[in-house]
Amino acid sequence: MKIAVGIGGPASGRRRDWQDTVTYVTEAEALGADIAWSAEAWGMDAVSPLAFLAGRTRSIRLGTGIMQISARVPSMTAMTALTLAALSGDRFVLGLGASGPQVVEGLHGVPFAKPVSRMRETIEIVRQAFAGEPLAFEGEHFVLPRPGGEGKALRLAQPGNDRIPIYLATLSPRSLELTGELANGWLGTSFTPEHAESFFAHIARGAERAGRSIGDLDLQVGASVAFGDDVGPAIRTRKQGLAFTLGAMGSARSNFYNAAFRRGGFEDVAVESQRLWLDGRREQAAERIPDEMVRQTSLLGDEAAIRERIGAYRRAGVTTLMLQPSGRTLSDRLDTLARAIDLVRQGSLG
Repeated sequence: MKIAVGIGGPASGRRRDWQDTVTYVTEAEALGADIAWSAEAWGMDAVSPLAFLAGRTRSIRLGTGIMQISARVPSMTAMTALTLAALSGDRFVLGLGASGPQVVEGLHGVPFAKPVSRMRETIEIVRQAFAGEPLAFEGEHFVLPRPGGEGKALRLAQPGNDRIPIYLATLSPRSLELTGELANGWLGTSFTPEHAESFFAHIARGAERAGRSIGDLDLQVGASVAFGDDVGPAIRTRKQGLAFTLGAMGSARSNFYNAAFRRGGFEDVAVESQRLWLDGRREQAAERIPDEMVRQTSLLGDEAAIRERIGAYRRAGVTTLMLQPSGRTLSDRLDTLARAIDLVRQGSLG
């Protein structure tokens, strides 16, 4: 099992804590982490941090987790990916996601409709560029060159590079099937090992349609980590994060994280917590989250308990675990990360 870490997200950039982020990634590299993902929501973008980190790291892979496909046209996504691959010595991984209607329509001002077909067309155009081909495409969402104008099919000046992997952050059944069909890897959230098949069955179906197996993909999911004999405080903190995911990461009608948890065995909890959140009762929304839901989505407890949970992810088929270490300070988080990495490595050797 490989190890990932993540930076960025909705609140990124708020505290101007960039130097701590750089230290976190460089120390994670020294500890043996395999890849660092840069998130993109409505805080820092996913690209700029990786360009900087490419010059401060030597071995860790650097991935966009994710670039929002509605924020960039496919040709610019390809140009950016090729540039980051060149800057990083081919350590770059292109992670793509559709985001959700609140961000796409509210922040970017473009329609969210038909995200699966838009993702498919984006990947097809990006792979044309990676292959060094002229960008000529005629689809439902994108047509290159633009009809009736003066444009012509252009080949990017950068050399082609078809070694750049493409990972997809997907949750709905149709988008999971697309991941199995087209992607090199999956960036998963709202995941529990106990209900892995609610995701993996769809990925496997898409992979089979493309003449391959789910074993051809790197299956990555994240889990928060906190060591200690008393896990009560960590559970309470994690409940607040889960309530935010169920209630705020999408609209009342479209919340893909919430829908994934409903398919994964938490139907009543997801529905009720979302209702409380949208009613403005955020404390009650967090209280509605059961301890077991936190335990299934996290690595909490002493080393024996966390070792067992890591084993549960491994047995479920997860191939890369994104560790999200807790801690009041950067030093605390790095200490937690180091202990967790040791346990993952011990399991891999065993």
